[in-house]
Amino acid sequence: MKLLILDAGHCLSLALAREASRRADTELVIEQGATITPSRLTAIAPDAVIIPPLAHPLNMAPADVTAHADAVDICLDACLSQDVALVWCVSDQLYEDGLEVPIDEHVVPAPRDDSLRRLVQTGDRIRAESQRHLIVRLGPLFALEGSHAWLNEIIDSLVLGKAVRAAEDVIFCPTSADAVAMALIGMLQQQASGADAWGAYHLAGTEPVSAFTFTSMVRTQLLTHLEGRGEQVSLGEVQPLKHHHDAKLRRVLNCRRVLDVFGVHQKPWRLEAGRMLDAWCLTRDHNRVSDTGASA
Repeated sequence: MKLLILDAGHCLSLALAREASRRADTELVIEQGATITPSRLTAIAPDAVIIPPLAHPLNMAPADVTAHADAVDICLDACLSQDVALVWCVSDQLYEDGLEVPIDEHVVPAPRDDSLRRLVQTGDRIRAESQRHLIVRLGPLFALEGSHAWLNEIIDSLVLGKAVRAAEDVIFCPTSADAVAMALIGMLQQQASGADAWGAYHLAGTEPVSAFTFTSMVRTQLLTHLEGRGEQVSLGEVQPLKHHHDAKLRRVLNCRRVLDVFGVHQKPWRLEAGRMLDAWCLTRDHNRVSDTGASA
């Protein structure tokens, strides 16, 4: 199976590349830009095009969000012209006001924000015009590298002693980019084998938490990892933010359908974050040894 991935520097694109490198049944072509032309699709001849998400569209300039929607529209036109499947990943922030109960796939986002509504319009068009599509709504992504990675920004700020501010009244399910990459390739492999289960799916980590709780856990585990290696580091503090004064806003995705259809289990974000912190510390140890060797 050959997949074309757009936005080469995105944390999900990098995770897809890592996952594909471990498999013998998946070939990746990764493009730097955010769009694709019919002629380029003809030359590459992929089985599917994957578009990584805007991780935090509510925090972005409206023009950037609209530009992303325009780019997805261009990709859809190209995929339709060449009969290539389209996979578009989107942020759970499209559910701007959240929901008290876990959100099912059939609940189409209806945000008040104009730029988010532009993204929903693109999603509506994909559903209406493309028979072979996956719209995958994701909880907040985290990874160690790439754009929209989040976790690396938290770690870098904490290690530099900077305070990290995080909302404590928005509840969501942090989602490992590596887990999403594994799931997407598995889903598409099943599609290539005749599953014919196109449509919208939700994918997120287990255990709903706030950004404040997630960030605090990262700080605690990071401190434990560093002290266990004999380092004395004064990490920055985690400061709570409140955006909703009346009640907590919940964006919890119900991921039952992706389990029932594809057998994809949600990954516990605590384990995924712990694994990434282990990897970060090993890289830090390696760099310190290299620096020592270079100065000797």
